[in-house]
Amino acid sequence: MANKKSNMIKIKLVRSLIGTSETQRKVVRGLGLTKKDQVVEHAESATIMGMVNKVSHLVEVVK
Repeated sequence: MANKKSNMIKIKLVRSLIGTSETQRKVVRGLGLTKKDQVVEHAESATIMGMVNKVSHLVEVVK
């Protein structure tokens, strides 16, 4: 159980989606983020990290 918890990351939306492209909005929504300063927790996988890299100017990883 502790092993599963260690590879979880928290992602926080730090910038507004106003003025962003539709593709970036879909990526942020796919991460489960809807409001500014909202934090979600995901397993650290290649898919999630790729999504975070795509919108890295809008989100931050909080550990």
